[in-house]
Amino acid sequence: MSRTPEASPQRTPRPSGTSDVLVVGGGIIGLVTAWRAAQRGFTTALVDPEPGGGAAQVAAGMLAAVTELHYGEQTLLGLNVASARRYPDFAAELTEVTGQDLGYRQCGTLAVALDADDRAHLRELHALQRQSGLESEWLSGRECRRLEPMLAPGVRGGLRVDGDHQVDPRRLAGALVAACERAGVTFHRTWAERLTVVRDRAAGVVATDGTELSAGQVVLAAGSLSGSLPGVPDAVLPPVRPVKGQVLRLTVPKRYAPFLSRTVRAVVRGSHVYLVPRESGELVVGATSEELGWDTTVTAGGVYELLRDAHELVPGITELPLTETRAGLRPGSPDNAPLLGPTDLPGLLLATGHYRNGVLLTPVTGDAMAHVLTTGELPDVARPFTPRRFSTAALTEQPA
Repeated sequence: MSRTPEASPQRTPRPSGTSDVLVVGGGIIGLVTAWRAAQRGFTTALVDPEPGGGAAQVAAGMLAAVTELHYGEQTLLGLNVASARRYPDFAAELTEVTGQDLGYRQCGTLAVALDADDRAHLRELHALQRQSGLESEWLSGRECRRLEPMLAPGVRGGLRVDGDHQVDPRRLAGALVAACERAGVTFHRTWAERLTVVRDRAAGVVATDGTELSAGQVVLAAGSLSGSLPGVPDAVLPPVRPVKGQVLRLTVPKRYAPFLSRTVRAVVRGSHVYLVPRESGELVVGATSEELGWDTTVTAGGVYELLRDAHELVPGITELPLTETRAGLRPGSPDNAPLLGPTDLPGLLLATGHYRNGVLLTPVTGDAMAHVLTTGELPDVARPFTPRRFSTAALTEQPA
């Protein structure tokens, strides 16, 4: 993809072979799609200047199917839970193939409330979780502090969710690159300049260096850039937008260990904050949610708000070294759910729009895309997330 939504200058294409499947975008979603396609026997290529980069370098890696539940997203919940259940086997397979540790931890999550309003909100969330058949346990403030002694004394209660785990997205991305290489995926380390359409069918892309890459099926998996690839007809252009998130990384010195034993999250003054402790001693704090287009500037205000809210949750955090500040772009969709599978343009499929659940949905997305590439049909678990739900015909058929 081009670095910005603007189209790049036209160049004269030069041929460079054909593959069965061409994946546009080398984030974790593009990588897992390419890996699973290659495992199915497809000759597979991937175009991205920096495979393994993108949002995965910023994401915290919470696998929070239960604590991320929101009203009105019960359909998405089914996909999230299905993917969470696949994670142990997925992580084990990827580690076996590559020999790389993904930082996958079955440590659980604790969501806490700092005031009466937050406590009431968590109580409602707990009821929704139970109605949805999910496992979570209500704890008093004292019980929360017994689990995590670094929590602030004012914690009023919380939800213990042992099934919400974590993975290190940077390690995950690196392992997926290695798995693709071992499976024979061809990497084209350049940008896709435009989609090629031949006789009303997606036929490949032209890269920024002028190379023409052709394929039997093209998968657009370019994260927040997926909605801006020139050459994609307007009728099938995915309605994906960038949503900025700022994240901090701190280091827990050995003298403070164990600082936190599990992921801790809360709502502070209406803003969500989470702390994700790695076994390496890294502590990830995030994340802001900002509708600012393509801006990836780390701001003093964003850093201040995260540290302020994290300090109210865990006061001892101000003693830790601040080692990194980053901002990335989540690929948001109109209903906060991914777009998976064929479009109305033959030969063009989508795997994008995962918003805040990209890391969590990696296993199920890889399986779903391999299935649809092989059979032409989405598996049942992914069928509600067809891109065609946003087509003009689908929208006009809905009741007023």
